[in-house]
Amino acid sequence: MARDDRFYAFIIANSSRSRSHIRRICVEKKSLKIFVALTLLVTGCTLYGFYGLLQQARHLRIEMENQSLRAENERQRQELNQLNTRVQAVEDTSRKLAEKSGVVQNETVFPGTGGPALPLDAESLATLEEKMSRLETQMRAHETLLRERGYTPTIWPVLG
Repeated sequence: MARDDRFYAFIIANSSRSRSHIRRICVEKKSLKIFVALTLLVTGCTLYGFYGLLQQARHLRIEMENQSLRAENERQRQELNQLNTRVQAVEDTSRKLAEKSGVVQNETVFPGTGGPALPLDAESLATLEEKMSRLETQMRAHETLLRERGYTPTIWPVLG
């Protein structure tokens, strides 16, 4: 095979007003190929490194977001449990006061009605708080009625 001894010549021409200066740089074809290959290899490795750093940063950002969402979820779960506990306590107290005062509640529950228990969002929590405040109002009304009946005699005939 014939040997390829060609050179690449780069000519750099600097011209100024008073004189012109020309430089000529000769590089072997094999050296130029090695330089281009090394440059491409270093550039590829650098880009791959930056890509890995970007992926790691994205992963850390998503992990931090997940942690904050878990904390918020746990906080809402605790708040919901507290509200449910308060609602159950108010319902129990209301029912006991209604039984003591003799008020009959005709709430019929039809079996099989309702649906699956879905997680509560902000609107459902607001509805739950509204229901709780309504039950607390009913409880206060029952307590007032019980106090009034506690002082009113039930024997007949009574004046005043």
